[in-house]
Amino acid sequence: MLPYQTIGDAEIALNRTLTFAETLWFNYSANKSDYFLYCHNILFLFLIFSLVPIPLVVAELFRASNVERYKIQPKVRLSFSEMISCYKTVMKMFFFAVGPLQLVSYPSIQFIGIRTGLPLPSGWEILIQLTVYFIVEDYTNYWIHRFLHGKWGYEKIHKVHHEYTAPIGFAAPYAHWAEILILGIPSFLGPAMAPGHMITFWLWIALRQIEAIETHSGYDFPWSPTKYIPFYGGAEYHDYHHYVGGQSQSNFASVFTYCDYIYGTDKGFRYQKKLLAKLKEESNSNGQQNGLKFD
Repeated sequence: MLPYQTIGDAEIALNRTLTFAETLWFNYSANKSDYFLYCHNILFLFLIFSLVPIPLVVAELFRASNVERYKIQPKVRLSFSEMISCYKTVMKMFFFAVGPLQLVSYPSIQFIGIRTGLPLPSGWEILIQLTVYFIVEDYTNYWIHRFLHGKWGYEKIHKVHHEYTAPIGFAAPYAHWAEILILGIPSFLGPAMAPGHMITFWLWIALRQIEAIETHSGYDFPWSPTKYIPFYGGAEYHDYHHYVGGQSQSNFASVFTYCDYIYGTDKGFRYQKKLLAKLKEESNSNGQQNGLKFD
C-alpha cells in the first residue's frame, strides 16, 4: 500500500511529476496491500500455464505443414485427451502446491525487501535485475537438476517430470510436488541477492515460466526471439534431455548452456548434432550425384 493519499502527495514526495506508468501504478496499487499485490503471482501463473501452451496444442492437433517441419520428435504424438490429462494434473498441482506456496511465502518477500512503492524502476534497472535472476537461477538449477538425476533423486522425485520423453508445453510444470518446492529455491535466490520492485518480481516469475514452456514445446522454431540470446539452450537442447530420459547425464541447463559446456555434460548432445550433420551432408551429397536434392 502506497504511503500517499493522492497523486499530488506522491509528486511532492518525489519532487517531480509522476510518469504515465507511475500514475497507472498509483491508481491501481494505492489502496491495495502489499500482500494482495504479491498474490497476483498466483493469477499470472494460472494464466501462463493455461494460455501460453494453447498455440502448441493447436500445432500438435492440426499438423500444419509450415509448422510441422519444426517438430523435434515428429514420430511422437499425443492425443487431445492426453494433453488435457496433462493440463488437469498440472492444475491439480497448481492448486495444491504452487498456489499455497505463493500464499505462505510472502514473509520471505518482505524480508528480502521487494518494494511496491514509488518511484518505479527504470527499464535498465529491470533488465539488469532480470539478467541477474536468470543467471543465478540457471546456475543453481543446474546443480539441483544433476542431483535429481542421481539414483535416489530420480526414482523418488524427478522421474515424474520425465514421463514425457517428447515434452509438450503443458508439461513444463508437470512434476512431483517435492520438485516444485525444491526448484522454488533457485527462483528465489536471484531476487534475494538483488531485490527490486514488485513489478520486476512479477516479470521474473512470468518470463521464467514462459521460457520453461518454450523449452518444453517440442518445436524448434527458427523465428523465436530467444535464438538471439547468447548461450541460450532452447527447445531442441532440452528436448534431447527428455529424449534420452532417466539415464540422461546431459543437458541439465534450465536456460543457458555454459554450465553443461564447462562441466562436460553436453557431450552426448554435441556428438549427436555432429553425427546428424554428417549424415545430412552425406545424404545431400548422394542425392546430388543422383540428380536429387534434399532440404
